[in-house]
Amino acid sequence: MADIHELSAVRLRDALRSGELSAREVTGHFLSRIEARNPGLGAFITVTGERALAEAASADALYARSPHSRSPGELPLLHGMPVAFKDLTDVAGVVTTHGSAALEHKPAPVDGALAAALKSAGVISLGKTQVPEFGLTAYSENLIAPPSRNPYALSRSSGGSSGGSAAAVAAGLVPFAPGSDGGGSVRIPAAACGLVGLKPGRGLVPAGESTGDPARLVVAGPLARSAEDAALMLDALVASPEAGTGAPPAETAVHGSSGRAGTYLASLSGQPRKLRIGVSLDSPWQGIFPFTPEPEAMDALNEGIRLLEAAGHATAEAAVRYDNRYPDAFTTAWTSGVGSARIAPQREALLTPLTRTFRRRAQQRSASKLNEALGFLRQFERDTIAQYARWDLILMPALAQTPRPVGWFTGASHGGGYWPASEWAGDADGDYRKQCEYAPWSSMVNVCGLPAISIPVHWTGGARGAGLPMGIQLVGPMGSEALLLQLAAQIGF
Repeated sequence: MADIHELSAVRLRDALRSGELSAREVTGHFLSRIEARNPGLGAFITVTGERALAEAASADALYARSPHSRSPGELPLLHGMPVAFKDLTDVAGVVTTHGSAALEHKPAPVDGALAAALKSAGVISLGKTQVPEFGLTAYSENLIAPPSRNPYALSRSSGGSSGGSAAAVAAGLVPFAPGSDGGGSVRIPAAACGLVGLKPGRGLVPAGESTGDPARLVVAGPLARSAEDAALMLDALVASPEAGTGAPPAETAVHGSSGRAGTYLASLSGQPRKLRIGVSLDSPWQGIFPFTPEPEAMDALNEGIRLLEAAGHATAEAAVRYDNRYPDAFTTAWTSGVGSARIAPQREALLTPLTRTFRRRAQQRSASKLNEALGFLRQFERDTIAQYARWDLILMPALAQTPRPVGWFTGASHGGGYWPASEWAGDADGDYRKQCEYAPWSSMVNVCGLPAISIPVHWTGGARGAGLPMGIQLVGPMGSEALLLQLAAQIGF
């Protein structure tokens, strides 16, 4: 057998369910990986090794009691599988920092919805991963822990806000991980770290960190090394807790080529129908932040087109018109939660410059202004979905630029993260503009509530795993999660 961390999540799941590997053996292996690699990577803020080993012992005891040879369904779908939760997700008994030095760091009293869903599926949590403050940014740097770095180039960022989780998966510190995505926070770090990242459609899975989310932007989704592994986690996220088998509820059941209802993982045995895919570089941000995609982004797009056409799908240019009021409305909705966050006045100086600026603006904004923005975004959703409906899927680069250097967004004088706020540049608007130019095709998908997937089709070094990863994004209609996963598998990921 290959080293445990080299196994796919699906293969590891099978080894745990068959007894080929024990949960304690697997947990100990990944904890050793974290101990060795995390100091240079910054993927984890908190490692809960003792708790994880205790949970693994309980999983092994459950296996010993289960009639596994006769009824494998007695074990939870993800029995004994190690994961990590980004440090915006409450895990009972573990501190949730929200990436902020301004908060008191107290253990969470209960599991959040995302942790509860995956724990019911049998996972073992190894700890909490690095995030930007309150999950606001497309990079994972803050004032409480070292920045999360890209495993393929430690001088580069792993993206955000699920950047620590993406770095952990890409570096083999966990087999896969859940992320949460309110404006690209699964797809951006997936693209930066060479992973498959799926943002499910609104309402399919537990929302994750949705406090202060009046536009219903946030949804949880998998970060994985393959479509198959992502499908396995999605099965766990949509399963009803009492089912214990990973089968989606009737209203979310998916179908393979046979038309038989089954799981997302099972659906990968089917082939997607021939699709009409619209290719677009249009962005709702380009009116206020004109940008030009880097050559590497276009290389990824062209490679994605080549792979899709080789698989029998048709691609053609799709012109999409976005309302130029979008940037102000999205920013209003996106930052509303930080305005109401419970932060003692004397601790506000501990916020990053970007958070402090957007918190002040949110507090000065009237309720009517927020309601106006929310009303506009609902109309934007209807208008955009109507345009996308001319095509089966919409294709674009996942990012407009290669993964950025650590500290590039903030201007931090020591390369970003874990330094006093005084050593971060105070240009919040410049920081925000850089983010919008880096990931100009992500947030509108959250506003529309649509499923989307990031697929790492290109590497700047010419071969998979060489140089820096660059990806494509495919956006589908509601209910197309299985189709997106099938397509990623069909083109080799």
